[in-house]
Order: sequence, then C-alpha cells, then structure tokens
Amino acid sequence: MKRKRTYSMDLADTSMLVERNKKPNGYELVNSFRVGRHDPTDLVELAREIQLADNTVRSTACGKLQVIAEQVRFLQQQAQRVLQEAREDQGRHHAHCNFKRVPGHIYHLYCKATGEQYWSMLSPSEWGGSAPPQEYLGSFRLEHDMSWTPSERLEQRSHELAQLTGLLDGHDNIGRALMMDTGAP
Repeated sequence: MKRKRTYSMDLADTSMLVERNKKPNGYELVNSFRVGRHDPTDLVELAREIQLADNTVRSTACGKLQVIAEQVRFLQQQAQRVLQEAREDQGRHHAHCNFKRVPGHIYHLYCKATGEQYWSMLSPSEWGGSAPPQEYLGSFRLEHDMSWTPSERLEQRSHELAQLTGLLDGHDNIGRALMMDTGAP
C-alpha cells in the first residue's frame, strides 16, 4: 500500500506580497515573524487598489485621447476650410482680366450671361447712372500671398495682418499680438 504524500504549505509562504528580507539595510529585525504578519484580507485590499489604479489609468488615458480626437476633428475642419478657400482663390485667378492685378488693391468680380467671370476695377457704384449689365459677384482684395479676401472680411483681415506684422517687426508684445482682441488686458 502506497502512502499519499501530503505537503504542508505555510500560508505566509503562499500569500507573500513582497519578497521578505530579514536584514533590511543590514539591520536585523527584532521579530521578523511579527513584522511580516499580515491580515488575510490584505490580498483582497491590494487587488481592490490595483483595480482602482487600473480604472483610474484607463479613464485618464481615455480623457487624453478624447482631447486628441477633438483636436484631430478641429484640424480636419481647418484643412477642409483651407482646401475650400484654395479652390475659391484658384477659381478667382482663372477669371478673365484685362489689366495687371496688384496685391493690396481691391477688384470687383462680375459674371456675364454666358457664365464667363471677369475682373473689373469699377465697383457697381462707380458705373455711373447705369448699373453694370452683368451680375456682380463681389469685391475682393488681392493679398500678397495671392489669396483673395472678400470685402466683408477686409477689416478683420487687415487687423490680423497688422498684428502679425507687428509681431514680426518686434514692435508689439508677443502675448498681446497672439491674443487678437480676446478682451484680456
């Protein structure tokens, strides 16, 4: 008859949280058994703390990723706006013109009945007593970067350019130039 071997395992050995050092920093503990004693629920509490830490890390990471996702959406909107403005500017540059366009000047865009667009130096009010026979599409300033600014945005664009020029020239405080009328002192 064979005997079954039984192994006795000390609970302290199986549930050890950290490897035990009986001489930390070279000092012998007075009673290493009492120092190493712990409540059996310590493991449960440790597991709870680890779960809480995992949840906190996860929610923090999700919050940061949410901010990045919002920034990506904002950048996508900006990219779409830039592409739309580029298409509009390109179309305006393809309009017929019988004079040399000079950056900084305002020109007026008209459309003939045939659909052909052309530039004029005369605004609708400058045609005298008779209105132009073509459809008036708007007035635009040709910028130095060869983009077109609609007349409705001229004041805003001029203000922005003045602040940026001041920033480049070093005549303006960087903080004030970047705030661009937020109302902060």
